[in-house]
Amino acid sequence: MSEARIEPGVEGELRLAGVLDYRTGPALREAGRALISGSRVPLTLDCSAVERSSSVGLSLLLAFMRDAKAAGVGLRVAALPADMLKIAKVSGLLDIIPLETSLA
Repeated sequence: MSEARIEPGVEGELRLAGVLDYRTGPALREAGRALISGSRVPLTLDCSAVERSSSVGLSLLLAFMRDAKAAGVGLRVAALPADMLKIAKVSGLLDIIPLETSLA
């Protein structure tokens, strides 16, 4: 199990990785907010390295969407893992989360 992190990738990309749960959520929330608020270009949040997620992962996505809106930048989500996709579907969030269709 790897440590959870959010980090910049190539320009306009943020990479979310590791296990997203109640232990890792608060630090990821703050780190993501800082990265998003400092951006001036539309962002893609790449979730391909997420190993496992509870509902905390979806909560983070929603918070990051609010941060992007406040910063005036677009945010799309790419490579949403199956467990997060399931939770989003059951929760009725698939219409809200801006998924990158080619990678979702």
